[in-house]
Amino acid sequence: MSQAFLLDLTQCIGCTGCVVACKTGNELGEGVDYIEISQTERGTFPEVTAGFANHRCYHCTDAACVNVCPSGALFQEEGLTRVNTDACIGCQYCVQACPFSVPKMVDGVSRKCDGCRDVTRAGGIPWCVETCPSDALAYGTRAEIAAEAHRRASVMREKYPNAQVYGETEAGGLGMMVVIPEDPETMGLPVDPDIPRVTEAWQDFAQPIGVGAIGVAALGAGLAAIIARRNHQQEMARLEEEQAQVGVAATDADQDASSDDDEVQS
Repeated sequence: MSQAFLLDLTQCIGCTGCVVACKTGNELGEGVDYIEISQTERGTFPEVTAGFANHRCYHCTDAACVNVCPSGALFQEEGLTRVNTDACIGCQYCVQACPFSVPKMVDGVSRKCDGCRDVTRAGGIPWCVETCPSDALAYGTRAEIAAEAHRRASVMREKYPNAQVYGETEAGGLGMMVVIPEDPETMGLPVDPDIPRVTEAWQDFAQPIGVGAIGVAALGAGLAAIIARRNHQQEMARLEEEQAQVGVAATDADQDASSDDDEVQS
């Protein structure tokens, strides 16, 4: 069943509690954050409205990062995009492809929010959602989150006439549905977060070559291992044969020496 997050920017108070909880719960190192909070201003003086931007992974259904990853390190599961850092080869294609500029390279591998996979699979709630004091975050099935997002947007239109839900159709539908008080452009969100042309070119031409190269490299490594093992076995057999020959020679020498002793005693 597809899961999703709700991010209500009309309720976010910019406390950064989600940032700290995410960093602590995921044991992220210094300088590594999956969530970035910044203050924003909309309008022109004297009609200025302040708010907060909450930059994080949007878990696209048609995820550019997943589409371009040649090693399978980025994948989709339960409606969210996950990352297996052990499988990452450090190519950085996901960094270049993401229309939201989310994946970052850390210690040579791609890192981003994976929806607290281990926590949720154990029955828990994502760290950021658990910590949010203003009810700006929620987590549940995509159907539940979509219904709640529309309910909130409807209520907020009394205060913000342009309030709407972002994420139902963008990039195939987002696993992070966002309630925004203004239109996407005003909120700094891409209206049509398509896969960049360079990414499409990669999918059509470069990725098959890259995958083939990886396959050839893996095949080469496998053949090298087989050859090395066979050479090792042949070398061990040769050494055993030499040792056997030395043993036979030593036995013959002992027998000859014994015969000479017998002749002398006679």
